[in-house]
Amino acid sequence: MTDFSHIHQYGTGAAQVVAKARDYSPGTLTPRHAHPTAQLIYAVEGVMVVVTARGQWIVPSTRGIWLPIDTWHEVRMITHVRMRTVYVRHDALDGLPDECRVLAITPLLRELILAAMTVAIPYGDDSRDGRVMRLLLDEIRSLPSLALALPKPDTPALRELCDALQAHPDAGDSVESWARRFAMDPRTLQRRFHKETGLSLGRWRRQARLIGALERLAAGASVLQVSLDMGYASPSAFATMFKRELGVPPSEFFAVEAGG
Repeated sequence: MTDFSHIHQYGTGAAQVVAKARDYSPGTLTPRHAHPTAQLIYAVEGVMVVVTARGQWIVPSTRGIWLPIDTWHEVRMITHVRMRTVYVRHDALDGLPDECRVLAITPLLRELILAAMTVAIPYGDDSRDGRVMRLLLDEIRSLPSLALALPKPDTPALRELCDALQAHPDAGDSVESWARRFAMDPRTLQRRFHKETGLSLGRWRRQARLIGALERLAAGASVLQVSLDMGYASPSAFATMFKRELGVPPSEFFAVEAGG
């Protein structure tokens, strides 16, 4: 049985920025928990899914996820994961995100995260270690938010819709059919969905398919099988969507991950 006593040890605000390393086996699921600090969760190797009250995010090794203070979350390891987490105290959050976000991990940020793992607590603000930690925060501030987020709506009917789309990503139900099910005008459904998630229904469905595809690809499924499972007419249609969202075709994505 996996020991999770460590998950509350690190986010205690012992310094403005604290960085810790932890490795996990495939299939590991951390218990739901929160920290009194904000945190950047990053896997130097592997793919994980982070779940919060507002939705879920898939996090490959070219991405990190930012979680504000006291955000409950659980993490599911899709592959072997070498997790590297940066905890940021409340008095160092100026200019940093105030909501959950997926962030690109630049080469510089990756090296700063790895360097931070060697920093002993306490450290002086004007020391080399203190400057590394400040530069790490500056680099996080500069990063754009990315795709791979799947926010969940608050309305039970819309949550039911989202659950169904995730459970059956290959289903071709139209907006009109869902609207009839909920005795709602299609435009009203679209408007409410966008208000609660920040995404159109079509965009949300594409994100759900992308996240489901990444999970299956990470587990070793073929591009052909994944494209069919996700409801695409052909592997080329799936590959076009995948490259548009992530910059490389699915056949190359995990090769890029492995290459760092």
